[in-house]
Amino acid sequence: MVTPVLKLSDAFVEADMENAAKDLADKYRRLGGTRLALIDDNLGSSREWEHDPPEAARFWDEKIAVLTDRERRDVETYLPSVSDADNGHTTR
Repeated sequence: MVTPVLKLSDAFVEADMENAAKDLADKYRRLGGTRLALIDDNLGSSREWEHDPPEAARFWDEKIAVLTDRERRDVETYLPSVSDADNGHTTR
């Protein structure tokens, strides 16, 4: 007997990836991570102006830096943004 392969809907996969990205960003920030998101023309990246505490740096290297470009950008969208930091805000 062959076990049927269950296919998840694209919407469910997107929601699951979004939750995972937010969870990773939240944990990185809880560990004292200081990177800020730089979102420009829908292209995302992050910048590190201050050194992360060792635990946050290790978490970034082991859990986030190893992600695909798209997955890493998803995580970065949940970091405080450079523009928010410039205005004294931290949102998202």
